[in-house]
Amino acid sequence: MAMLLRRVWETMSSRTCSTGDSSARPSCTTESSSLGAFDQIPWDVLIQIVKLIGPKEAAKLCVVSKSWRALVSDNRLWIFFLQHQQEPWDSIFFGETTLGSGYPYQTLVTGLSFMQIYGQRAQVPGSVIIDGGSGYCKFGWSKYDCPSGRTATFLEFGNIESPMYSRLRHFFATIYSRMQVKPSTQPIVVSIPICHYDDTENAKASRRQLKDCFQQVLFDLNVPAVCAINQATLALYAAKRTSGIVVNIGFQVTSVVPILHGKVMRKVGVEVMGLGALKLTGYLRLLMQQNNINFGSLYTVRTLKEKLCYVAADYKAELSKDTQASLEIAGEGWFTLSNERFQTGEILFQPRMADVRTMGLDQAVALCMDHCHYAELSGDDAWFKTVILTGGSACLPGLAERLEKELRGLLPSSISNGIRVIPPYGADTAWFGAKLVGNLSTFPGAWCVTKKQFRRKSRFNIMWRSSLPYLEDDAH
Repeated sequence: MAMLLRRVWETMSSRTCSTGDSSARPSCTTESSSLGAFDQIPWDVLIQIVKLIGPKEAAKLCVVSKSWRALVSDNRLWIFFLQHQQEPWDSIFFGETTLGSGYPYQTLVTGLSFMQIYGQRAQVPGSVIIDGGSGYCKFGWSKYDCPSGRTATFLEFGNIESPMYSRLRHFFATIYSRMQVKPSTQPIVVSIPICHYDDTENAKASRRQLKDCFQQVLFDLNVPAVCAINQATLALYAAKRTSGIVVNIGFQVTSVVPILHGKVMRKVGVEVMGLGALKLTGYLRLLMQQNNINFGSLYTVRTLKEKLCYVAADYKAELSKDTQASLEIAGEGWFTLSNERFQTGEILFQPRMADVRTMGLDQAVALCMDHCHYAELSGDDAWFKTVILTGGSACLPGLAERLEKELRGLLPSSISNGIRVIPPYGADTAWFGAKLVGNLSTFPGAWCVTKKQFRRKSRFNIMWRSSLPYLEDDAH
């Protein structure tokens, strides 16, 4: 049937564009409303047939007749083609309907042409993605399934006493060199670290200075357009949300970040725990040493944490179970862990087990939710009841379920009803959020700043900084 459809296309196309005065035919499109030999076939059946020939051949049928144009413009057909793309359909749908117009968001569903969206996405060349992270940096192309490389973060580049500009320039130049790509060839989506948590003017100025330094360095490297978004917001995008509480278990600290419509609600408060992935790894090392389990390096301990550790639903009950498990590590042999497997993650909820004086993760998230509830920032409390986990250590099995359970026990029912904790999109959640943005049919569009726009904005800020209130954009 697909072959027959191709022959119909070839016959009608040649008939439409055959003999005649070319000056009298500005295009090869016939205005006939007939489907030719397919007139008697039901519309739904024809759509199923067109699916077989693929998107490129289907698009060509638009010039056959009005009826063929109407048929192949059917959204159901192009949704089918988009569902068979590399990216998950739900991510594509969220991106195009919610993020497609840029920030602030304008949710668009009615009136969208998915045929046009498919064509535009096919033409988008993709972008370079650099997610700084807090433990290590992930970089690659937005068209790739996952990051193509990892390196140290920008904080570890160059001399610690060197100016930030010099370190950032070294950092970005090194990544472009490893990717073997010229900076001038592609736009970039870069994540801005979650830092300077307060809502004070000094903290705002520090965040703006860091973002401007990122953009200045990239434009000096001749990057054509820059999209800079903070890591928490990118993690939210990966979970197909624009509002919620992002829990980022970073390298040294864990931050609890409330975000409403893509904007970090710093006035509500960003909770910070002085406990991160480094402390989890260090605590597992201590437990192994106490139990006379020898290991060669901290890398071995981290691997055991990632492969064998988990978070218990009930810590006391888990102590009475047989939890022994083994793992072979190349060059070092077999390692067997027992209670260490769940005791490591337990310090997220009971930090004092590791002699860390900070509130537990459940308490930090509950406090943030409580602040959001009483701030009454929205008529609907549902926005802060979705918790997104991000960071490599957030991938510990059982963490999402345990956190949700503890929150329901800590908070009154008026707040706890409807709470949902979403596990991370692997260890590279923010990178996948950047990938979603970089592959939008409208990218770079409203998402990026060009060099000309950056220069103009910089001159404006210099002229008016003393007379205008400080404006902060925490989403970009």
